[in-house]
Amino acid sequence: MGKLTATKVRALKEPGRYSDGDGLFLELNGKDSGRWLLRVQSGGRRRDIGLGSLKAVSLAGAREAALLIRKKIAQGIDPVAERKQERQVIPTFRKAAEMVHEEHKEAWKNGKHQDQWIATLKSYAFPKMGDRLVSEIEGPLIRDVLALIWLTKPETARRVRQRIGTVLDWSYARGFRATEAPMRSLSKGLPRQPKKENHFAALPYASVPNFLEKLGERESVGRVALEALILTAARSGEIRGATWSELDLEAALWTIPAERMKMGRVHVVPLAPEAVAVFERAKAFKVGASELVFPGQNVKKPLSDMTLLKILRDMDLAVTVHGFRSAFRDWVAEQTDYSGEIAEAALAHTVSNKVEAAYRRTDFLDKRRLLMCEWAAFCKRRPLRRRIVGTMSLTPELALEQKSSCGAGSMPRAFREVWPVLVLNLPADD
Repeated sequence: MGKLTATKVRALKEPGRYSDGDGLFLELNGKDSGRWLLRVQSGGRRRDIGLGSLKAVSLAGAREAALLIRKKIAQGIDPVAERKQERQVIPTFRKAAEMVHEEHKEAWKNGKHQDQWIATLKSYAFPKMGDRLVSEIEGPLIRDVLALIWLTKPETARRVRQRIGTVLDWSYARGFRATEAPMRSLSKGLPRQPKKENHFAALPYASVPNFLEKLGERESVGRVALEALILTAARSGEIRGATWSELDLEAALWTIPAERMKMGRVHVVPLAPEAVAVFERAKAFKVGASELVFPGQNVKKPLSDMTLLKILRDMDLAVTVHGFRSAFRDWVAEQTDYSGEIAEAALAHTVSNKVEAAYRRTDFLDKRRLLMCEWAAFCKRRPLRRRIVGTMSLTPELALEQKSSCGAGSMPRAFREVWPVLVLNLPADD
């Protein structure tokens, strides 16, 4: 039984707090003016929860509201958080996805990824769940969306699943949902996808020289870009977005800024003489209004990634542009004595071992310069009489022989200046 009665409440005049017991009390401001409060322990801390004004809520109504709140707390429900969620306008999945896309797109370096992220949701998620409130979306509905493409378009289905999860987790963080995305158990409700080798279709490295000969039969900005990509072992986006300010052809170096790299770190690419020559040829496509080395039809935008792929398709090759990086990696492993870490550095891959990565302080630039010289010689069918496997093991005579066979006479001046450092401090050719 409470301490207050309806008669007592009506008679109260003095401002103050009047307890009814069990945490319920009336905070009076004056005659017939005040509010009901319930003091509870929730989430490990004491909280006062408002139950309404004295004019709007009677003593019986306050007791009923207090009882309901105590029951919710006993069930593990946070009544304050629940109220906040009720006051919020819960967005539909469509609206939430658009908000997530708008918030995150600036952090995505790849413009194509920005477009694809929302496009896949529009195509596959919006038809079934676009108009549903994010607070109502649970596992069975997500499963039904994915089931339509889970086996026919497995890679797309995995991306849609990840993006749905991102939208729902964002909604949880914003207070629009009571739980995070229910993604963990989805795989149990979907059939096993057929296994697919996670490799890019690549031209065998032994076929690269023939390919480059055929590629050189015609000259276009796309073909020159593809040749530069092969000789530098760069990614498509790195080549297509290359600017003249990144290139120092005298020093035979291409410095790609961190914001253009997949791993977010500056990458310096040593250019073999053959690669320098390709970039020199690219000057024929230089447009005054653009800094791009390989401008697209709109000269202020880079070549489309489909431009390079179309060249391969026109040559009846069922391989990918990215596959040339695989060909380079296979060639290093099978035809040279360079260590895997040097090859990985040439490909701008990160060190998977976090401890090793923390202690590594070199990018192997000198060794990568030699490696890229050998790769270019292989690609252009310019035989090396002896592969360079290190500088300290060479005699002066053999070093001179290597210097000649790696094309030192045609090297940029700066390349010939660093060559003596790499090969037994021999004098540079003038």
